Amino acid sequence: MERTKAILVDITKCIGCRSCEQACKQVHGFPMETEAKLSPTALTVIEEHDGKFVRKMCMHCQEPACASACLVGALKKTSAGPVTYDAGKCIGCRYCLVACPFSVPRYEWSKLVPYVKKCDMCAARQANGQPPACVEACPTGASTVGWRDEILEEAQRRIMAGGYVKRIYGSEEVGGTSVFFISDVPFEQLGFAAPPQQPMPVLTANALGDVPTVVLVGGGLLSGLYWITQRRQSVALAEGKIAVPRPTDKERS
Repeated sequence: MERTKAILVDITKCIGCRSCEQACKQVHGFPMETEAKLSPTALTVIEEHDGKFVRKMCMHCQEPACASACLVGALKKTSAGPVTYDAGKCIGCRYCLVACPFSVPRYEWSKLVPYVKKCDMCAARQANGQPPACVEACPTGASTVGWRDEILEEAQRRIMAGGYVKRIYGSEEVGGTSVFFISDVPFEQLGFAAPPQQPMPVLTANALGDVPTVVLVGGGLLSGLYWITQRRQSVALAEGKIAVPRPTDKERS
């Protein structure tokens, strides 16, 4: 099995300096203003919970629900570890926003031609031998990157040394992820999601197992509809007639 990269976030070492946030914004060319929640221009943020600083970012699941839900393959799990997004394929269905058990993807609601935004673990930087910008910027070593198996071993070593909750968040959640957290405070007290351990695509497959084949034929129509949608969008944009989409109540949360 090919080795993949992963990130370890040690909550006991985070001082809330937000260097990771600023580095992420800088490398993506986003406005440098501090943001409290994940957004299309804030792909990682620091949240404070009872005096503890917690990073929020894409978990880069081993079997990502976002990729499973995507109708056109705009999201995929790469062999290197990151879950990446191809804006050129996206049709704006936003199924990935609903599917993600960690509520990570964000949509550019205010743009005329909106796209989905999420952390890609600096896949391009890693391909060039550089660490993710957030990891490189961390002054305390709260965030580290390495081979997934070695990162898990390091997390376990720290836990066994004492002073930590005996749990590696991300090692079992939704079948495992490529971002792990260790903490001296129970994760439930820090605002962490509690998704099932079973991979989300497996649950989806089970739910769809009895769907009649004729229903799936609708997927075959998507290729034609995709071209029509893209063509109409281009024309409407050129004429200044395109409507700006608005989030539903669920997507605002």
